[in-house]
This record gives sequence, structure tokens and C-alpha cells, in this order.
Amino acid sequence: MTELLYLQDSYIKDFTAKVLEDFGDYVVLDRTAFYPGGGGQPNDEGWLQLEDSLTKFEVKKVEKREEVVLHYINKEKSLNIVGKNVKGLLNWDKRYTYMKYHTAIHLLDAVMRKNFGKAFLTGGQIYADKARVDIDYPGLNKNMIPQIEYMINSEIKNGRDVVIKFLSKKEAESIPDIARTKPGQELLKKLEIVRVVEIVGLDVQMDGGTHVKNIKEIGSIKITNFENKGSHNKRIEFVLI
Repeated sequence: MTELLYLQDSYIKDFTAKVLEDFGDYVVLDRTAFYPGGGGQPNDEGWLQLEDSLTKFEVKKVEKREEVVLHYINKEKSLNIVGKNVKGLLNWDKRYTYMKYHTAIHLLDAVMRKNFGKAFLTGGQIYADKARVDIDYPGLNKNMIPQIEYMINSEIKNGRDVVIKFLSKKEAESIPDIARTKPGQELLKKLEIVRVVEIVGLDVQMDGGTHVKNIKEIGSIKITNFENKGSHNKRIEFVLI
């Protein structure tokens, strides 16, 4: 089992760990701060450095497989590092950008719900330089975009703390719309402890990704594209500026 450090603290930039398994192309660690991707957020990248050595391996891909996290590294397959201690170093600039975009998606969701009622985000994807969300809200149209952008940036300017909480299943299920997607609703049925992300005073939802501590860190957003892909599918793309 890999201990998931990022669930407790999104701001861990480096950490120490032990290599439990070495499969040549990838290794399994006993603990990690590398986010393995999910919910539209890409996996982290960075490096693993052997303890007391200058030997450093680049981490380009990370994925979670059941209870362990696989770190794909550029290493000679003949070099086995099982039992070795390593220092993990995140590509922090990239991770922090993902954190800001992820929190901005939650904020967009919250603003839509607060001001327009039952608007459901049905999908989303974060990239290095932009993000997109798909929204099930039949009344959404292009003329509303400047207003939505203004409301989001007003919230950012005022600032709200973003906190991580771990709730019991009973506590989580008592919160309306705690799970916003069908996969999330199915996962909620299986969990005894539920990790939630709260934008204080505005939004609470089940989530396993990384986020900033205050929405002020987002900076501001610019909505760059709107597509009407059907009555129940509107797409918004935005960038951070």
C-alpha cells in the first residue's frame, strides 16, 4: 500500500520514501506526494533521487492501481533499487498550476449553482495552460458568459479559504450533492471515510485532487470559449491570467 501524502497536504513539494517494488519501467513507493491523475487533473511529474547519491530519475507518468501508486521512471531495467530510500521532487510549477485550475473549476461549479440553480458539471479537463468544463444547464448561453466570468473573479478577489475535511459516510451523505458525478456517487457507496473539499461559505463536494488554500491564489480567470453542444451539454474553456 502506498501512503498518499497529497490527500493531507497539497503543498508538499518533496518527500522521502522507500522503494517497495521495482518493475524496471516503474517503481512502487511506500509513500508519495505525486498525484496520480484523476477527475480531469493530470498526473504530477518530477524526479526521484537515490538517497546519498546524485543519481536522479525523471518521473513522467504516475498512476494509481488499486492500493499502490506506480511511478514510471527513466531507469536502466537492470538496475534494481528495491529497498532503497529515495527523495521525491515534484515539478512544483506544473503541480501548482494544476491546483489553481482544479480549484477554479470547483469555484465555477459553485458560482453556477449559487446564481443559476441546478447546473451540473458533467466533465472537465485540466491542461498546462487552460481548462474546460462541460455543463448540463439548458438555459446557459453565450450572453451569460461575461456575467459568469465577472462573478467568479469577484469571488476570487474577495477570497475564501479552501479546506480539506475527512467525513464519515453518514456525515457526507447528509450533505446535498456532495458527489457531483455518477462515478462519484457510486464511489460514495463504497467509502467509510470521505474526503471533501470545501470552499468556505460557498461549496462542499467530494474530491480526491489537490487544491490551493485560498481562492485568491487563482489570480483571475478569462473565459476564452463557449460551445453549445446540445441542450444538456454546454462547454466552457478558460485560462488563468
